[in-house]
Amino acid sequence: MKIAVVGAGFAGLASAKILAEFGHQVVVFDKAPDVGGVWSATRRYTGLYTQNNKGSYSFSDLPMPKHYPEWPSGEQVQAYLEQYVEEHGLSARLRLSTEVVRAELTDAEDGWLITSRHVGEAVGDPEPFDHLIVANGIFSDPVIPAFGGLAELMRAGGKVVAASQLSSVEEARGKNVVVVGYGKSACDVAGEIGPVAERTTVVARQLLWKLPKKLGNTLNYKYLLLTRLGEALFRYQTLDNSMEKFLHGPGNAVRGSMVSSVGALSKKQLRLEHLGLVPRGDFADIARSTVSLATDGFYEQVADGSIVVHRDAEVERFATDDDGAPVAVLSDDSTVRADLVVCGTGFHQRVPFLDQDVTDRLLDDRGNFLLYRQILPHDVPHLTFAGYNSSFFSPLSAEMGAVWTAGYLAGALNLPPLEVRREHVRDRVDWMEKRTEGRHARGTNVIPFSMHQVDELLDDLGLNVSRFAQTKQWLLPVDPKAYRGVSGRLRARVGA
Repeated sequence: MKIAVVGAGFAGLASAKILAEFGHQVVVFDKAPDVGGVWSATRRYTGLYTQNNKGSYSFSDLPMPKHYPEWPSGEQVQAYLEQYVEEHGLSARLRLSTEVVRAELTDAEDGWLITSRHVGEAVGDPEPFDHLIVANGIFSDPVIPAFGGLAELMRAGGKVVAASQLSSVEEARGKNVVVVGYGKSACDVAGEIGPVAERTTVVARQLLWKLPKKLGNTLNYKYLLLTRLGEALFRYQTLDNSMEKFLHGPGNAVRGSMVSSVGALSKKQLRLEHLGLVPRGDFADIARSTVSLATDGFYEQVADGSIVVHRDAEVERFATDDDGAPVAVLSDDSTVRADLVVCGTGFHQRVPFLDQDVTDRLLDDRGNFLLYRQILPHDVPHLTFAGYNSSFFSPLSAEMGAVWTAGYLAGALNLPPLEVRREHVRDRVDWMEKRTEGRHARGTNVIPFSMHQVDELLDDLGLNVSRFAQTKQWLLPVDPKAYRGVSGRLRARVGA
């Protein structure tokens, strides 16, 4: 088939590599001038590092370079993806600096017409493709709230940007910076600019639990949450194995004690009570929608006053003070200078190049994506999604998702009937929405259940790794190398 892939991040590149191995003609579009997706030089914010250690954050056939630190920087991850492109000869398949303006089904709905535009050129003629893979990313389109007084702020010389648009600390040097949000990007940015800004204020509507990279300054968090045991500490939609049934049944007290102990030690190590930054709820809530590591230096800067956190507060509006300087008026009745406002306030999950009719066929009435296995829509033919499953192990999840798609296109999947798939997805989205209290990224969030997702994909194909390999993953961090032969086994089965 001739396949169009939109997006050149982990998911798009894995799709290109795997599907090309199955004999498909693959073209990858990305409006950025480089590969990487969220790791692209055009999008990575200052202070961006991985949350995974390098050993678990890689494709199955290409480990991260040995000289990389335990938690690679954004620049290093992007360089790793450049290496992946070179290793697998993907350069000729890439159309970088090329935006997909529109993707429309043909009149007969037997393929797609892709209209694209290279930077600085006119929109091209529609190009036919047999299949479309949407890999544009669920963290690619930042949300900037509709603040009141924005025009007044800008007239006074203030500026509002998304975290992903802040590429250098120099943009904050000597300025009064307001960072909105308390997730990974917000805290990363605040921690990075704190030493150079005149003042850094973090406005957090809701505090989130954070986990130190090394608990007690000794135990690497990879042994806590990047294992199957760490994942099993939180209740999945179904309990499919004896260990999970024990942990959420007779062993529930033991499981609860384990989670609480980690929470207590994290709270003590980060000095959250002393700083007045203990989140509401229980530490188990850390897995409600995302799991965030504590940013290096963030809490130390809060302690010394370099960063001031306004918890349980929001920016109500922008205004100017008596001297005409821009300020943010907060819901806690305080007013702070706001020369630069950085928003770490989440992302839109949308596919702007699809027609509204197609989009409506992808979503439920609450705006959730209805995708079987986070990949296959019910009512739009010749279309699959890649990377619509936020995961601890993004490279591995992307790669195994691409293998599943290859199996689907080859007719190697014995899918349940459509109505069964509809019911399965409805139940899953309802569970996700309830579990996360609505912070489920429109049905695309699977964290912390990353390995459950991988298992489901490979069990569908009958290609999961051995029980021995899975057992090792209960106590040791998941090693993507264990999955290196999966794609080859599928190619052998289908004769590709």
